[in-house]
Amino acid sequence: MIFKERVQQEKQQPQEFKPVFFRIQDPEQKAALLQLVNDHPHIKIYDEIDSQLRELMKITHPTRPLSDQETREAIQKHLGSTSREEYGVWVYFPWLHKVVHIVDEDEYIHLRTSRNMHKITAEERDILKTKKIGVIGLSVGQSIALTLVMERLCGEIRLSDFDALELTNMNRIRAGVHNLGLPKVIIAAREIAEIDPFIKVTCYPGGATEENLDDFFSKDGQIDILVEECDGIDIKIISRIKAKALGIPVVMEMNDRGMLDIERYDLTPDYPMMHGLIPDIEPEKLRHLSNEEKVPILGPMVDMHNMSPRMKYSLGEIGKTITTWPQLASSVVLGGAMVADTCRRILLGQLQSSGRYYVDFEKLIN
Repeated sequence: MIFKERVQQEKQQPQEFKPVFFRIQDPEQKAALLQLVNDHPHIKIYDEIDSQLRELMKITHPTRPLSDQETREAIQKHLGSTSREEYGVWVYFPWLHKVVHIVDEDEYIHLRTSRNMHKITAEERDILKTKKIGVIGLSVGQSIALTLVMERLCGEIRLSDFDALELTNMNRIRAGVHNLGLPKVIIAAREIAEIDPFIKVTCYPGGATEENLDDFFSKDGQIDILVEECDGIDIKIISRIKAKALGIPVVMEMNDRGMLDIERYDLTPDYPMMHGLIPDIEPEKLRHLSNEEKVPILGPMVDMHNMSPRMKYSLGEIGKTITTWPQLASSVVLGGAMVADTCRRILLGQLQSSGRYYVDFEKLIN
């Protein structure tokens, strides 16, 4: 009974995913942070501001290594009259029960992207931090979202998925067992915040629907790219109708043979949806089709004739020996890399094409 009560209490806790910032040069924020840690003695405090300042001095003086004495002097000059404790920002992660001391936003971005230089220039980094990317579907989409964030290819990311994490998902979704039962959007949003608390994350835990797509695409500014990785045929089509109407490019990875789709509605407004492979059918009618009825529609969209032999075989086993199509972690991670690279080049004006492309390891390496 004790365990049951504790479990129910945990389930009733808010599913927080947004960090809380305390800049304690402000007396009110300092008092609020002290109140927080005093009221919750289980909160752990992490302060590695010195190591961040040393790194900052190192990358600011790239022509030669600074001695320990020179580093200390450079840090003190940089701090001026501000104490180490008051420098930067203290970030509280409610779901982790941790407070972490880090440099503030501009220096954080400078440090975290310093090893991207010059593959991504400072000017390109500053362009990318103004961009908004929407991701629908968080199986392949989780890997994509995390790669986008690690490479810092946007300043805002919108996540949409209706599903909660199940143990069977953990063959390709990066998550610990303590996350079982949590919405996939919350799991991804929390990890994003832990990587970069300054990136804005908006979650749609009910998934993408006709009712919320306007909000997803356009609230507080239009997204610059749609990454579509959902399972539902109706949302695949409806989201493209919306993207096409708004002139937003769509990128999709199919998780078999490294198949990547790019649809540049921003450059070619009349480009046929999914290269003309989407049939002329009302999306409303798709909701009521059986799996068997969906196959003739889905087949051309996913290029069924060119699927890997094992994926083709697996589709025939759905409802017999398996319940859904298989996905492998290696393919999901590859998809994250391909989509992130493609999004970066689209956002920076380095890629102009639409089309379907394959990065098939079995063909490339044999």
